[in-house]
Parts: sequence; C-alpha cells; structure tokens
Amino acid sequence: MDKNSWLGLALIVGVLFLWSYLTKPTQQEIAERQRVQDSLMIAQRERAQKDIAYKEEMKSGPVISESGNKTTDEMQTEMTQLLGDFAPFSQGERKFYTVENDLVKLQFLNQGGRIYSVELKKYKKFDGKPLVLFSGDSVEFGLNFFAQNRSITTNQLFFTLEKGDSNLVVTDQPINMVFSLPMADGKFIQYNYTISPDSYVIKFDINFSGMEKLIATNTGDISLGWNSYISALEKGTSWESTNSTIIYKFNEADVDKLSETKDQAQENLNTPIKWISYKQQFFNATLIADNSFNNATVKAEKELSNPEYLKQFSSEISLPYQGKATETIPMSFYFGPNHYKTLKKMNVDLEEVITLGSNIIRWINVGVVIPLFNWLGKYIGNYGIIILLVTIIIKIVLFPFTYKSYLSTAKMKALKPEVDKLAEKFPKTEDAMKKQQATMALYKKVGVSPLGGCLPLLFQMPILLAMFRFFPNSIELRQESFLWADDLSTYDAVINLPFTIPMGFGSHISLFCLLMTIVNVVYLMYNDQMSMSNQNIPGMKLMMYMMPVMMLFWFNSYASALSYYYFLSLLITIIQTWLMRRAVNDEEILAKLKAAQANKKIAPKSKWQQRLEDMAKQRGYQAPKR
Repeated sequence: MDKNSWLGLALIVGVLFLWSYLTKPTQQEIAERQRVQDSLMIAQRERAQKDIAYKEEMKSGPVISESGNKTTDEMQTEMTQLLGDFAPFSQGERKFYTVENDLVKLQFLNQGGRIYSVELKKYKKFDGKPLVLFSGDSVEFGLNFFAQNRSITTNQLFFTLEKGDSNLVVTDQPINMVFSLPMADGKFIQYNYTISPDSYVIKFDINFSGMEKLIATNTGDISLGWNSYISALEKGTSWESTNSTIIYKFNEADVDKLSETKDQAQENLNTPIKWISYKQQFFNATLIADNSFNNATVKAEKELSNPEYLKQFSSEISLPYQGKATETIPMSFYFGPNHYKTLKKMNVDLEEVITLGSNIIRWINVGVVIPLFNWLGKYIGNYGIIILLVTIIIKIVLFPFTYKSYLSTAKMKALKPEVDKLAEKFPKTEDAMKKQQATMALYKKVGVSPLGGCLPLLFQMPILLAMFRFFPNSIELRQESFLWADDLSTYDAVINLPFTIPMGFGSHISLFCLLMTIVNVVYLMYNDQMSMSNQNIPGMKLMMYMMPVMMLFWFNSYASALSYYYFLSLLITIIQTWLMRRAVNDEEILAKLKAAQANKKIAPKSKWQQRLEDMAKQRGYQAPKR
C-alpha cells in the first residue's frame, strides 16, 4: 500500500472512532435512561406484587369482592354464571410436583395442570446458574373452547392429580403424571404426561370423556394456547436473540420459521402442522403432534422491558377434535439441546432447527464437518485442538487445487510482459475486444487458464460459509474453553471498553478476532506481490485492505471459534504460499512457456473463442491474425 492508501485507511478508522465518541450519550441522557429503566423496574415490581396478591387470593378463594358487598355464596353464583360446569375448578390451592430423570427436571403445577418449569440438568447458564428453559407464570399453556355458551380457558383452572406424586425420580420405568378436571357423570378432561428415563421427550396426551355435549365444536378442532417468555441463557444476548425464533414444520412438507431480526413477526399457518418449536441459540422447546395439528397462528415479539428475557413467543394451535364420547389427542414435548444427532434420532426433521445453512452449505456441515468433529471428539477432549486438526485436514484436502492455482497465477505473472505488449499494440478503448482476443490466444498457446486461480476459491468459499454457520450454532463448543477464551461459542473479550463502538463491534475487544484481522492484512500484503488484478485499478488496493478492518467489526461479537478457525486457515495459507514460492522458480516457468509457445501447434479454436470472434465481427472488429 502507498502512503495515500494508508492515509485513507487511517482516516476511515479515525472517523469511525470519532463518530462513536461524538454519539456517546451525555450524562443527562444516561440519567434519563436510568430514570426510564427505574420506572420500568418499579412497574414490573408493582405488577409482580399484584400477581402475588392475586395468587394468594386464589389459594384461599375469594370471600369478599373489592367493593365488600358480595359474599362467598354470591361469588360462587357469579363464577357459576361465568364458567358453568367448570366453576368448581376456578378456586383451589396451588400445588407443585417435581419429577426428574437424568436429563431434565420438571415442575408441574395443578393450576392449569401444566409443566411449570423445565431445567436441563446437564447444562448451565453462562453465569454458572442452573439452566432453566422456562419457569413461572410467564408461561401459559391450556385449552381454549366454548362450553355452555361460555369461554373456558383451562390455564387458570385447578386440576386434580389423579396419578403421580412429588419428588419423583425416573430410573428404570416411565412415570405418569395425570391431571384431571373431573365432572359429574364421569365426564373429564385429562392431561397425561409420561416421563421416560434418559430422555428429553415428554409424552403428552389430552384425553376427553363424555365432553361431546359440553364442548361446542363445529369446525372439528379445539384451540390450544401456548405463550412463553424466552429467557436469556448465553453471554452474547444480541447474537442469542438473532438466533431465537419460532420454527415450524408443515406436515409431510418443509420446515419454515419466523424472522429472527424483526421486532415483531407473525404467521398464519393454514395447513396441517407437524411440530412447532420455540428455538433458542442452543436449546429448544418443541410441541410435536403424533399425527398433525390442523393449523396454527404463531407470533414472536422482542422483549424490551425486561433484560432477563429475549423474546415472547405465542402460538394458537388448532388440535383435531371430533367431539366423540371418548377421544385422545396424542402429542409430545421435546425440551433439550440443539444437538444434531439427538434431534436426528427423533425422525421428524427436528434437526432442521439448527442453523447450518441451506443447500450445499448445509450439506457440507451435515455430511462433512459434523461427522469429522464427532469423530475427532471421541479421541480428543480439547475443542481448540480439534479445530486446529480440522483446519489442517481441510487445507491438506484442498492443497492440490491450491497448488494448481498458484502455478496458474505464477504463469500469468511470467506472461505479464507479453500481455503489456498487447496493451501497447491495442491502446485505444475501441480495441478492447481485439486486445482481449489476443490475450486469450496467447494464454491458449502456452497452456495457461485465466480461470485456474479461481478453483480453490470455488472450493473454499462454501467451506468458509459452512464454518460461519457451524461454529456459532454448535452446542459442542458451548462453554468449552481454549487458551484465553472461556467459551468458544461466543466472543473472547480480553478487554472490556467503557463505551460501545457502532457497526456491531460492541463494547469489548475479541483477541482471536484481532489476531485474525492482523494475519489477514499480512496475507494480503504477502499475496499482493503475486497479484496482477489490482495493479491498474484505482482504489482496488484500498478496498482490498478495508475488508479485514470491516471483518474486525463484523466478527468481534461472533463466536471466538469462528475467528480462531479463520486465523488458522489464513496462517496455514501464508505458510503454503511461502513454501510454494520456494519450490517454484519463476524463470523456469517463463522458459517453459516460451518453449511451449515456440513448439506448440496452433490448436483449433474453442467454441467460446469462436463465439467471441463472431460477436466482434458483428460489431465491425477484425480478429487478429495468429
């Protein structure tokens, strides 16, 4: 780079830092933000206190209304008018029941007969606390239907535990937790949960008996509402948020999802659905139909008021219900990690929730990268070493193409004086086609392919993109340490800044990302000596050296494993280039090319060359004589 290029680069970086400094909030703005945050916290505290008061009231049952004029009997009469035959289940005492196996710890609540919280026992949050997928009254799960011309929501009704107990441990045999709304004449709605040993899957059946005349249904379905606030579990919450969304699979069809980046996204799914997944970066909670759900409406919203949550997910799911005397709607939950082999074994395409890219990118990850990582993981416990070995293996496989590319570039460099002579022979702009034809003829005579240098890029680019998808979404790397990085699945902050740099840089400095940037600049400087493409293009060098700087901004908050892989890949490329330069003699190449040019018979025109000449003739050009 010349002085002007370095000056331009320094000015651009300086402008970015100056802009960051000038846009830094003032003390008044910071105080105002703090005031707003305090107001939100107070509002949340007041809302929580009201919820506690309401729950305490629900435990003992309402005795007197707020006006103080209604007795218990009057309240019961009012509840009967409001809920009909379901009124007796509107009051009760909240009771919790805990069941666990080796993988998950579940807490059930009789109010709603639902799963109240899920803890994954093999994992921890980024701060070392137990990893709880969801917990508390931030989750709603229950049936919504009309009965006796009244709107009924089972999420607030108190179920009776018919089978099961608290503090149960699943060891050899599955355990059933059965919650029921028992009504007169043997009618009931029943939730049957089956917890199996060593499994993330919870079988869930909804049973109806004698409800055909009570529950109104004209459409052949009954609505199930599932609303949940999604907790922040990882250190990089911004990256975790952009990797959290609702994913769904149409029955016997493709997998689709809501946008991860919009503040609010909603979709009406009007065809049968196989499963709906509340997916986060490394974990998911999924409801899977044994057959299919009729349809659904799904919605995702960013949670802006409470930093403990990322988003709010909600689904209104139409379950197939025919109104028979006895009827069962079978389904199951999956509460667990986004681990490819684990999800693949379920045979419902649930592994599609893992963001591994599409088409050839996903094929590389599924067919090559994941099996290679799993194989090396059997013998090596350090994922930093595994990434190093994977990088070396990929470079060895691609080396024949890299070597051919280098030879092609070296030949073109040796022919540059000849190409420059052609440029002098056809100096005018209107002679550009003649110059191109003459250059291609020269390359063909000596057996040089201008596209030869592109081969490694064609092979390497899909691999680079596959790694870009694999590392930030690989649960194998989660909380795995290497050198100074305590978690390879997120950024390795060695310096925390007192301010935030824009354009995605963040308020920290990632050392692996910085090393990747430095090696990238060194590689460009080293490789520029061999390059012919930027010599006569103004500004090309500046753009070329700007890319590492932009990558520094883009990758500073990404997974440190990704920056580490790119760092290793570039470093090995530099070593390969140095070795090839030592092994290849430019003078010998030029001598061989001249000998080939003198002795080689004129080859027949290729179809591509003939097409170029035909186009030139149509425009009035004459092809140069050979």
